Amino acid sequence: MSQHPLFDLTGKVALVTGATHGLGLAMAEGLASAGATVVINGHSSQEKITRAVAHLTDQGYKAVGYQFNVCDESEVEQAVSQIEAEVGAIDILVNNAGIIKRIPLLELSVEDWQQVIHTDLTGVFIMSKAVVKNMVARKQGKVINICSMMSELGRDSVGAYAAAKGGLKMLTQNMATEWARHNIQVNGIGPGYFATEQTAPIRVPGNPMNEFIIQRTPAGKWGDPNDLQGAAIFLAGGASDFINGQVVYVDGGILATIGKPANE
Repeated sequence: MSQHPLFDLTGKVALVTGATHGLGLAMAEGLASAGATVVINGHSSQEKITRAVAHLTDQGYKAVGYQFNVCDESEVEQAVSQIEAEVGAIDILVNNAGIIKRIPLLELSVEDWQQVIHTDLTGVFIMSKAVVKNMVARKQGKVINICSMMSELGRDSVGAYAAAKGGLKMLTQNMATEWARHNIQVNGIGPGYFATEQTAPIRVPGNPMNEFIIQRTPAGKWGDPNDLQGAAIFLAGGASDFINGQVVYVDGGILATIGKPANE
């Protein structure tokens, strides 16, 4: 069956930061399945990048990997130039790289605060600035910023993360404000609670957090990382050409409700 042209990414190059595992890799796989050549970025481990690329190429998808730190402006500039020279013009940028530190605000050091803000917010600014200047010259491009439910609400012990993701929502809107005139669409995806390797220790019967998430999510379950692929393909393709500055929350409905008490 042929793919609908509004969702066909054949011939496009998509750079996904922090895509060696988890939600980033799932979104990269979705974009690759729609025809894009995917550039996998990671920072900490070349081995993880190689493994992620193999995961995609083993399925017949087009994928390459580049190791660089999204928070280092000179590294980013060099990597973007190298990617565009070796792979092709970057049509789609997915700003997924991020960290979280679960520390109450009164116990959070300034150094930890700054590390989260620098990675989750400033890193998106650095990456986007480097990539989008070339999109402006070509008069087209897609930027997808990975926000969070914490772009909308607070939760104990994640103050720095919530501040960064709240800022990222507004940065997304400001990017759209400045770049829409150049035929560049900038939008966000806000994931809910997903079943990943990182959440595996929580997702066991009897764990209070597991029960809380299942009870408070109208869908009654954790999200599958592949549930993010549709939103990523939509925002990366022609179907979203007149959508700008929006955040699509893929959360099973949790932000739509105050939830229900246990055993209701």
